[in-house]
Amino acid sequence: MAMARFRHLLGFYTPFGETCPDARCSCHRTAAPLDQVAIDRTVPAGKWEFDADVADVFDDMLRRSIPQYEVMRDSVFRVGAAFIKPASVVADLGCSRGESLAPFVRAFGALCRFVAVDASEPMVQAAKERFKGYPENVVDVRLLDLRKDFPPIDGASVVLSVLTLQFVPIEYRTAILGKACRALVPGGAMIVVEKLASPTPSVDVLLREIYLQLKRDNAYSEEQIERKRLSLEGVLVPLTAEENEGRLRAAGFREVECFWRWMNFGAFVAVK
Repeated sequence: MAMARFRHLLGFYTPFGETCPDARCSCHRTAAPLDQVAIDRTVPAGKWEFDADVADVFDDMLRRSIPQYEVMRDSVFRVGAAFIKPASVVADLGCSRGESLAPFVRAFGALCRFVAVDASEPMVQAAKERFKGYPENVVDVRLLDLRKDFPPIDGASVVLSVLTLQFVPIEYRTAILGKACRALVPGGAMIVVEKLASPTPSVDVLLREIYLQLKRDNAYSEEQIERKRLSLEGVLVPLTAEENEGRLRAAGFREVECFWRWMNFGAFVAVK
């Protein structure tokens, strides 16, 4: 039954008119109704923190702040799913509320073990609540600072880092990528999604302005936009696409490819 479930997710379909028997399969996935999502009204006063206030509204914050948000999420799952191996580990470095990991747990919960870590205690508590129906030996959610420690994920087939490294001081990033690469099985992959800087100053200004307009279009006020921008200065530090690819190669990955990009955001798959 487990292998049939796995095959179905990779493109083998149930007969017309029949329903997939696995309730955790991604074909059953539905989005939360908008009236059940806490609305982001945060106006930070100081340096950005992933505190309880941010954790409560994080899903709405991402949907309104990340361009092509649903496309990015779907692409991360589809690319990552191609590298899943039975009886392996799927890890999420910087899991926040568990949105990146959730479709993998639903799709491959009978085949894999999952490890999710975050340095924010409110985010960890939210992720634990999200996966509370699974035993800890299936979904293990931990409070962990990647600058100081690394989770036990040897034998991983997929490692996710979705909008995480941009918040880690630059001097730690290559070491984290190296540890992730060493934890992967041969042929395994790391998925990295990051906000990007442009090496061309005038283009960088243009892309940032287009991005700010997207926030305005998504009903953020000028005060919210400016306060968040000031709050994130020195906390969120993006690299260029070329720098991200170079660090992945330096960490030991043999193949690196950008599979999604919109303006100043991009997603990369790095294969060991």
